[in-house]
Amino acid sequence: MDLFVVRFLFVLIVSATCYLIQPFELPSKLHAGIVGAVIGLAIVLFEWKLRSISLKRLIGAAIGSVLGIFGAYLFALVIRNSLPPGHTQSFLQLIVMLLMAYVGLIVGSNKGDLLNLSALGGVFGGEKQSRKSYKILDTSVIIDGRIADIAETGFLDGTIVTPQFVLRELQLVADSADSLKRNRGRRGLDILQRLQKVASLQIQIVEDDFPAVREVDLKLIELAKLYEGKIITNDFNLNKVAQLQGVEVLNINELANSLKPIVLPGETMRVFILKEGKEYNQGVAYLDDGTMVVVDNARKMIGKTVDISVTSVLQTTAGKMIFGKWDERAVPRGDLRPAISSVGVAPTPEIKKQAILAERPLE
Repeated sequence: MDLFVVRFLFVLIVSATCYLIQPFELPSKLHAGIVGAVIGLAIVLFEWKLRSISLKRLIGAAIGSVLGIFGAYLFALVIRNSLPPGHTQSFLQLIVMLLMAYVGLIVGSNKGDLLNLSALGGVFGGEKQSRKSYKILDTSVIIDGRIADIAETGFLDGTIVTPQFVLRELQLVADSADSLKRNRGRRGLDILQRLQKVASLQIQIVEDDFPAVREVDLKLIELAKLYEGKIITNDFNLNKVAQLQGVEVLNINELANSLKPIVLPGETMRVFILKEGKEYNQGVAYLDDGTMVVVDNARKMIGKTVDISVTSVLQTTAGKMIFGKWDERAVPRGDLRPAISSVGVAPTPEIKKQAILAERPLE
């Protein structure tokens, strides 16, 4: 409430000053008072916006503005010595000053987050606690879409960094002549819009690029080193290369695998044998979450639901595989029925789809 009163008084004082002095050769004092009120409101709005900016960005913007104005002064000297006095010279000097000051302000504020104010100690020592956690999005994880669901649940926080070169790659995919690629690119753009609507996230689009590096994956690694952030991806190769270079990676596939139900050797489970396995007398089944189950001695049970005993579980970054064994002797003769006619074990639409793809009709 006190700040509101101070702001109101400031606008009132600016309006009264313009009313009495009547600057800019305005036709009447009333017009001057209105202009003063507009100027006061603009200053208050600018001050209100500055409150949400960090100290690092303020210092970076100030340094950038000073350097920009100094550069504009040098340009103005060149213009004054190159052009005769007149309106053109004055116009160019003014434009150069505004341009350099604006560029210095924007670039300085964007690079201000890279300042290490905690090294100065004193009043700047607390800046270390407000260090941002940067997470850089890969193109594959944007198109995948699961990152939006994770963000909406609140498990993702900090600043989400989206580089311009990733946006360009998404745009190229969205403009592709191939309808499949075009749909994937548009899906990625829709996912970014969903992320922008998540209140707990701050989406930051950065202009940083590395012209000497051609591949997008290597650019992401260099950007992660620059911002000391983590890369969010589901690309297996990018995951390995980034880890070799000391960059932390958040792999969506690894997160999904860790959330799958734990199956221990010796447990029994009921599965639908979908197709023949690669090895002799093997059958292959799939769980509802897509986990592949390889069953020994189950080749002749294709199209049926059987109870198997889990022998081992193989966990990799690409997914989980379960190995089991079906014992025909443990099942009474006549107890095996086709999966579709079994009570409570009818195959899901996903399993039916996989059966069609496997070119084996369901019984």
